[in-house]
Amino acid sequence: MKRIIVSVTNDLTTDQRVEKVCNTLHKNGFEILLIGRKLKTSLPIERNYKTKRFSLFFNTGFLFYAEYTFRLFFYLFFLKKDLLLANDLDTLLANYLISKLQRKKIILDCHELFPEIPELVHRKNVKNVWLFLEKKLVPKVEKKYTVCDSIANYYQEKYQTHFEVFKNLPRKKEIEKGVFPFDTKSKKIILYQGAINVGRGLELMIDTMKHIDNHLFIIVGNGDIFQQLHKKVRLEKLEEKVHFLGKMSPESLHKMTPLADLGISLEEDLGLNYRFALPNKIFDYIQAEIPILVSDLPEMKQVVLDYKVGEIATNRNTKELAIQIQTILEKDFSNQLIKAKKILVWENQEEKILQFFKELI
Repeated sequence: MKRIIVSVTNDLTTDQRVEKVCNTLHKNGFEILLIGRKLKTSLPIERNYKTKRFSLFFNTGFLFYAEYTFRLFFYLFFLKKDLLLANDLDTLLANYLISKLQRKKIILDCHELFPEIPELVHRKNVKNVWLFLEKKLVPKVEKKYTVCDSIANYYQEKYQTHFEVFKNLPRKKEIEKGVFPFDTKSKKIILYQGAINVGRGLELMIDTMKHIDNHLFIIVGNGDIFQQLHKKVRLEKLEEKVHFLGKMSPESLHKMTPLADLGISLEEDLGLNYRFALPNKIFDYIQAEIPILVSDLPEMKQVVLDYKVGEIATNRNTKELAIQIQTILEKDFSNQLIKAKKILVWENQEEKILQFFKELI
């Protein structure tokens, strides 16, 4: 049995893309070890394959990346392996060095344009370090894949290096409905699920709720600006319109999403990483058969244009956005959603993914 070691810098619990890749490989005869890190807030994890999470002294900034790379390098060095799978640029250095020292095959999965993440936009020196690593390492990795055509085209133009595209689609599943932990009073539900970070359009949506009555905006997830948004809702006395459900397991989230009437993905154009974003929450909304409202950005906009499952935000003015949301909620997208959810599933690209890995082993 061939052994693939997969590494990420997150705590494994909510990374659905990595979980799907690992499960696809595991159920098709590969031995999998998934490596990440453990935080104080990390939930227990149970998988069909082996996992390892490092507890680190540093969990942010340069010292975190330095410590994690050091730990990962030495852990990988002494493990039996046939193939290394690095997820994103922040795990690539350790994997690349091991692949060269021990002559092991390596694959890179780029979930995003890492040097272009919003957290680095105003940190020129730090961004330049990541750009240097990208330039030196990414073109040297023979086999690579990413989440959308825009990122693949970007790397092709920048480094003349090829990326396959495997979109971050959800698995095919039946709709299961849970219950919200509060009374929705027959109100229309607008849902955001995902990271609570800068540039996700959450401040915009909270301000938009001032102009919408008899609707609730529910935010599921956690992140850097979670407390900041809580404070904003309290100060503007919107507690009756905006609810936070915090971080949820994928299983629990699967039962919450179908309760909504509209799913939003209103990322701002804060550099190339957000411009090319194709968030997995868009596909989760479609699987739950709820229409979507997305930013006028190329990848997410294309989903709406191709499958007619919602609308593109025409204006980021809060009053105009409020009108558009209320208009969408009066429309019926059910037929388009049912058709799209049969196409946009992980299973439809599994064979292509397996072939990609088998070519290396």
